[in-house]
Amino acid sequence: MRRFRALAVSAVTAAAVGLAVPTAAAWNDPDNITVTPSVIARGGQLTVSVDAPECRTPGSTVESEAFPRTELQPVAGSNRVTATVRVFRNAARGSYDVTARCDGSTLTRRNAFTVIGGVQGGLGGSSKGVAGSDMAIGGGLVAAALLGGGLVLRHRRAESNA
Repeated sequence: MRRFRALAVSAVTAAAVGLAVPTAAAWNDPDNITVTPSVIARGGQLTVSVDAPECRTPGSTVESEAFPRTELQPVAGSNRVTATVRVFRNAARGSYDVTARCDGSTLTRRNAFTVIGGVQGGLGGSSKGVAGSDMAIGGGLVAAALLGGGLVLRHRRAESNA
């Protein structure tokens, strides 16, 4: 009878420890932090999500060298919290880590996202000027239009005089 009780106590203890281990291991898993999109231009907007109950406490934050420290907001009905951040316009190109600070714990996801150079904007894509070939093609089209228009007018005059 005593063996049975000892065995039952051992089983309950093992189950309790076994159930607690995944919770502790889950916090240490950097996959709990997700960043979308994973590649972004300078000045772009990212969504950072953390899937950990520790981060539902007020004052939990995420930060990176590419964006300011931002407070996480809980998502209703889940352990997930999110923050929308804007990448600095002067952020250097490259991969960046994201760190979550929640309830006295810190978790870092290495190389969570990559900053690329922004697109060259303005002037409708013609920021380098007009090429000589563009001028030749445009001039040829204008000349053809003038010649065609002149021939049509000449043909109409000839018909009206006849």
